[in-house]
Order: sequence, then structure tokens, then C-alpha cells
Amino acid sequence: MHEKAPIQVCILAYDGLCTFEFGIAVEAFALPRSEFDRWYDTRTIAAEPGRITGLGGVVIEADHDLRALAKADIIMIPGWKGVDVPVPDDLVAALRKAHHNGARIATICSGVFVLAATGLLDGRRATTHWRYAELLAQRFPDIIVEPDVLFVDEGSLLSSAGSAAGLDLCLHIIRRDFGVDHANAVARRLVLPAQREGGQRQFLPRPVPPERGGRIAPLLDTMRSTLDEPWPMARMAKVAGLSQRTLARRFHEATGKTPGAWLTATRVARAVELLETTDLSLTDVASASGFGSSETFRREFRLAQGATPSQFRRAFGQATA
Repeated sequence: MHEKAPIQVCILAYDGLCTFEFGIAVEAFALPRSEFDRWYDTRTIAAEPGRITGLGGVVIEADHDLRALAKADIIMIPGWKGVDVPVPDDLVAALRKAHHNGARIATICSGVFVLAATGLLDGRRATTHWRYAELLAQRFPDIIVEPDVLFVDEGSLLSSAGSAAGLDLCLHIIRRDFGVDHANAVARRLVLPAQREGGQRQFLPRPVPPERGGRIAPLLDTMRSTLDEPWPMARMAKVAGLSQRTLARRFHEATGKTPGAWLTATRVARAVELLETTDLSLTDVASASGFGSSETFRREFRLAQGATPSQFRRAFGQATA
């Protein structure tokens, strides 16, 4: 593909379409972005013949059918019409062929059942709305279902949880394709956080009382602003005004992670930002992100990102944008 060629996105539409999830993909990829030199070329694809209606009484008229998937770079699958509705054989075949040709396939909510029907997710990780996670695991036992996360990136196969998590996945895709600046610009226009980690929990098992969240939230803000400093549990507890045992419990209630896991993930996220937007040396990136040594930095970064810091910078740094 030519360097300046737009990335072709195909959004599937079918009768019984979830209008909100379809709209998420349209807003993320089809809205003209005159501020960018290069962007996506987006098409709506009729996944079946006949009238296509979406929730709310809207009618979709698509100019393209499944044959267009053969040239797709990205295929977006909104929530399927029903988790018990079979996926047509011609749709399964078209998705398999497109993936074989190099297309990435991304799903929102129950759209993962369409992708699962292709067999492409066998042996891979995937997620969906928490209401459907157990059913997905039962129906497709070869898929490694991660029920709590917002989205999963398996390279050419991506899946997201409930509807709003589709926005997080779309921003993640934009960030991978065009870098952090483009993703941040789109997020600002959508009035959304620029990045929520895919591993963040879909929901909390119970609400966090205000007096508890009120202790943890300021601590998180302080830690984010001083990532380059040591943050042992004793310091966290002192800043929060809690015992270490109480801190650990309330921290997990508020974030879904242990303090140590949250701190590592946040430091990796900071390192990602620096690798993408600066030419700091890897040693300086490690220091600014709060990793105690270059070895620890490389280990934790690779565990989280599936690539070394050097590999990540070559793929996504300023010089490659």
C-alpha cells in the first residue's frame, strides 16, 4: 500500500443492526478529518441482501456488498443481530478470505460471535460484553475469553466489550495506525479520554462509596504526576491516609488492580507516550517512567506491549509517522 493511500475501512451492516455501535465505527473512521494529511476511506457493507434496518427505525442503504471486503484493510463488525442467530456461510467465507488477504477484523460487543463463527479466533484471546462472555466461552471453547477487559488486541483480530468500549477500541486502532497525536485529536473531538487501557475492567462488582473513592482518586493523580519517583506501598498508604491493608483493598475496588499492577501499567503507558512522541534515549524513557533499571523497563514493557521498547519505537515513533 502506498504511503499516502487511505486505509480502507469496511463497516458491516445487517438487518437488526445496533445503531449505536454502527455509529461508533462511522464516527471514528468515516467522519472527514481535514486536519489530517492521511485518513481512512470508509464504506458501509451490506452483509446480506434485502432491507437493512437498525434499532430506532432507521434504514441503511449500503452501496457495497461482501465483495468489497476483498480490498479491506480493516473490517468493523458491530453487535450481531442476536447471539443465537446463525452467521451466514457467505459472510463467514468473506471474512476468512479478507483476513487471509491481510485485513484486520475488529468487533464491538456481540459482533465477536460473527468473528468466532469463522474459526479465526481459535486459540486466540477475545472479549465481549460481560453478559455474553460465559456464552461465548461455552459455545466456542477454543477461544480464550477474557470477560473483564475493555478490549483485546490480537494483532489482526481485535474485540471489544459493551458498546462504549467500542470507542476505546477505535481510538486504539487510530493510535496504532497514525500515532498518539491523531488519536488524541479524535478523542478531544469526541470529548473522551485519549486512552483507556484495554485491560481495564468493564465494570466494578459494586459501587465504590464516595468516601473510599475520595481517598484513592487523589492518590492516583499524585502518582501519575510523579511516576519518576519511588512509590512503595508505605508511601501510597501515607499519602492516602490509610493502612496498607485498607489501601490494598480499596485500591482494587477502585481500579480492579493491585497497587503494584496499576503502577506498572501506568508507567508502561507513560513510556509508550514518550517513545511515540519524543526522541529521548531508552535510558531516559525508563527513568522518566519510573522504572528502576533499563532491564526492568524492557521486561515490563515487553510483557505489556508484546515488543521491546526499541521495536515499539521503530514501529510507532515520530520518525515512522
